[in-house]
Amino acid sequence: MRSLSAAYFERANQVIPGGVNSPVRAFKSVGGNPVFIQSAKGAYLHDVDGNSYIDLIGSWGPMLFGQAHPAIEQAVRDALTNGFSFGAPSYNEVIIAEKIISMVPSIEKVRLVNSGTEATMAAIRVARAYTKRDKIIKFEGCYHGHGDSFLIAAGSGVATLGTPDSPGVTESTARDTLTAVYNDIESLEALFEANPSGIAAVIIEPVVGNMGLVIPKEGYLAAISTLCKEHGALLIFDEVMTGFRLSPSGYQGICGVKPDLTTLGKIIGGGLPVGAYGGRADIMNMIAPSGPVYQAGTLSGNPLATSAGMAMLNLITSDLDVYKRLEEKGKLIAEAIESQIQKYKIKARVSQLGSMFTLFFTDVVVENFSDAKTSDTAMFGRYFKGMLDKGIYLPPSQFESWFLSDAIGEAEIANIIQASDETLNEISA
Repeated sequence: MRSLSAAYFERANQVIPGGVNSPVRAFKSVGGNPVFIQSAKGAYLHDVDGNSYIDLIGSWGPMLFGQAHPAIEQAVRDALTNGFSFGAPSYNEVIIAEKIISMVPSIEKVRLVNSGTEATMAAIRVARAYTKRDKIIKFEGCYHGHGDSFLIAAGSGVATLGTPDSPGVTESTARDTLTAVYNDIESLEALFEANPSGIAAVIIEPVVGNMGLVIPKEGYLAAISTLCKEHGALLIFDEVMTGFRLSPSGYQGICGVKPDLTTLGKIIGGGLPVGAYGGRADIMNMIAPSGPVYQAGTLSGNPLATSAGMAMLNLITSDLDVYKRLEEKGKLIAEAIESQIQKYKIKARVSQLGSMFTLFFTDVVVENFSDAKTSDTAMFGRYFKGMLDKGIYLPPSQFESWFLSDAIGEAEIANIIQASDETLNEISA
């Protein structure tokens, strides 16, 4: 039963647009009303009605070691005794900046902000200032926050300008954003050819988590880097989601491509609101007060967030085997669900990389957003509801990655696999 959740959602609809503070939480794409969470610990979420769920959302990525890890909780408790916000420099800002730089080789200087959206907005601003160019290239299906420059739909062809994808985004903003097809290097080449000396930067999720998990083809990111160098454009890796989740140096540490700028978030706050952008020192020195590019934030470098973030990063560097364990857990679940798909003859495909995972309800190999959109979203909605009823909390959208945490153990894995088997059996009937 979820009677209290239903009552809270009814009240929320009176005072909050759509009843939620972020659209995907509304369960609109899967049907029904959202679950209101009371608390979380380890591998589990607990709702206001007393139900418990194995957590495969992980606050959309930050909970690498599970919910409310004791070391992070203690770091926040200790920080609370010194105050909540200073509006002035603090030592924590220095040590977390040093820690990030030590872990991500492409980052020589870093600026802390309060969200991934802030980080990506600031990164393209400094890229434009550094290159003295206006246009940026993004990829269809990649999400970089809700900044105007990113809410752009693809045009009629790969070499056309974008169009606004949300009311409130102006045509003039859209004209400076070009949209390429992920995993299709020719679409990117066409944009460069059509806009010689006009591209300031290419921004990309190196591994996409916002159309479901989509993995780059072998050599694809290196080819993008080469194109950027040839045309004098900066390469921005949006690792807000993948930073420190797939390796201690982000996905760039796996693929071996060194971007000019990187955006971060989620894990570097340990669950508290935070973001960051960093890269080459000559680019970052463009930012005020060192340079002319203005960017500021009252709560940037908040002492609670930086304390939680430092505790998280210290957990990672003291236990690098966490990535091996998460890969093994991810493969175990992926292989089991692939077997279930075959058993029940369901049109579906599993995408898994480390602790990130998506079950696409399509028989198409998903390499880009057009492929992802062939998914049967109604079928996913049925799967989501079936899993939720069996105590498994998935992201409530076909087009979002699942996130595993190290707190998920053998018992939880067995429950996930069993729940999936039962649910796939039900929806195949």
